Amino acid sequence: MKILGIDPGYGRAGWSILEKEKGKLTLLDFGCVETSKGLEHADRLKQVSDDIISVIKKHKPDTLAIEQLFFFKNLTTAIKVAESRGVVLLTASQNHLDIKEYTPLQIKQAITGYGRADKNQIGQMVKTILGLKEIPTPDDAADAVAVAITCANSI
Repeated sequence: MKILGIDPGYGRAGWSILEKEKGKLTLLDFGCVETSKGLEHADRLKQVSDDIISVIKKHKPDTLAIEQLFFFKNLTTAIKVAESRGVVLLTASQNHLDIKEYTPLQIKQAITGYGRADKNQIGQMVKTILGLKEIPTPDDAADAVAVAITCANSI
């Protein structure tokens, strides 16, 4: 089974492809979708969709695992991130992926055993769980890997 993990965003959204085969987890690829501040918001959303479609076509995942939004400091940013998240959900649905959603608390507990873990702790555990030499960067990509691990271990 291949899982597309997503840490939603519109300026930068992390993604990862994790394979679970016979109980073993293998990180196949990861990265970020980055959009330019100079683009209109609708064009940024289209770019997010186009880039996610490219990842789906290249890796052919079975499942999308995506982080739910749960709080915000800036309403305008939260709305834009929510719209981007909606675009990712629609894109996944149109490409017939099974969709699993996880709260940040569920992800932190699944990865570190602690619901208030910081980004460094998440990254270190992603590295340890998958036996990687380095933490995936940037943080958004590492968070996307954490989402995919959470999904893989909950199925």
